[in-house]
Amino acid sequence: MESNGTDSSAIVREIESLKSSKTEIDRRISELEAQLRQIRQNDAASSNGSCAPIPKRNSSFGHGLPPDMIYRFSRHLLLPSFGVEGQANLLKSSILVVGAGGLGSPALLYLAACGLGRLGIVDHDVVELNNLHRQIVEHKEALRTSNALEIMSKYDVIIDATDNVPSRYMISDCCVVLGKPLVSGAALGLEGQLTIYNYNGGPCYRCLFPTPPPTTACQRCSDSGVLGVVPGIIGCLQALEAIKVASLVGEPLSGRMLLFDALSAQFRVVKIRGRSLQCEACGENAKLTRQHFQGFDYETFTQSPLSTAPLKLNLLPKECRISSQEYNERFINGEAHVLLDVRPSHHFKIVSLPKAMSIPLSSLENRLSEISMALKKEGIDAGSGDGLYVICRRGNDSQRAVQLLHKMGFSSAKDITGGLESWTQDVDPNFPSY
Repeated sequence: MESNGTDSSAIVREIESLKSSKTEIDRRISELEAQLRQIRQNDAASSNGSCAPIPKRNSSFGHGLPPDMIYRFSRHLLLPSFGVEGQANLLKSSILVVGAGGLGSPALLYLAACGLGRLGIVDHDVVELNNLHRQIVEHKEALRTSNALEIMSKYDVIIDATDNVPSRYMISDCCVVLGKPLVSGAALGLEGQLTIYNYNGGPCYRCLFPTPPPTTACQRCSDSGVLGVVPGIIGCLQALEAIKVASLVGEPLSGRMLLFDALSAQFRVVKIRGRSLQCEACGENAKLTRQHFQGFDYETFTQSPLSTAPLKLNLLPKECRISSQEYNERFINGEAHVLLDVRPSHHFKIVSLPKAMSIPLSSLENRLSEISMALKKEGIDAGSGDGLYVICRRGNDSQRAVQLLHKMGFSSAKDITGGLESWTQDVDPNFPSY
């Protein structure tokens, strides 16, 4: 036992050492990236590059809009409630969009064309800028605690177009530290929502959600699906709210949340609770500082990864799992077996393996008799040997199903590692992936 304790302590010390090194590496990367951006911006300015300077104001018109802008934004200027003042305010403003996916792309489309002074994009993937114009600044890096303050401090308004919980907490906390308004949108399935945090004394994200939701409740579009037009609608509304904040025109959604139901084509605006005095980020006794923010581990806090890669669980011992290649060999050899597909029924309708039996994980416990009958038909003993294989989309729910089956006496059940994604990758590249 002493040896185990010693080994455990050594592992803990090494983990802490590696974390410390990682923090220092991230900090240094951020410093170098900032230096590189500055060098590139200076080079672009000196060579009259693609990021054209903001046109000089023509004081002869009083409002500072030169003739080309008067013509270009004439539809804006003709609006009595927006007019010259709103357009001039946009010209002096800057907006940062974090994430250039389903929400960020439509938001960027309209923000790039509305006459902003500067528009920034944060996305670690390659961001195509061919169809965007004016003052575009791209940050080809993932937003981290080590670089968020430096990047976001350069903009007046922040748009959160991400789709994961740790990023939402991190972006909101950073906005609180910097005193920036945050336009936050979300879209999943056939629904969307939108609000503005940390604006004119309104609540921040932590005020509404002081405790992260359980990981089982956190869904992403890649897992649960989304109708493509829904994030498009929410993204456009995010652009609208950001324009309202930047132009000082209209009544932004601070203290209120817009809810969109695509099936009924209904919008509702509901009042949300105000700023919490006990909030750990913006409350009366909040301890959130720059130093605290940069040292905070949002992945540990939310028990969710910042990475957009699908979650890969490892719940079962090696002997309770087989690879997709191994299962394919047994199938080809004609071995008696039952293949249980535990994906939701609408997933099963998309695509399935031959002779697979569809019993969703949610109804598995109530349909054990069907599995017993299928095994009996194949001459397989549920409590010994091989013959019951479980598959899902990525190999996560199948592990949960095997755990349940083992508890219910089906000790022969084995998970097919990696699920149907593994089948496409390692067995049949023509098998549809979704």
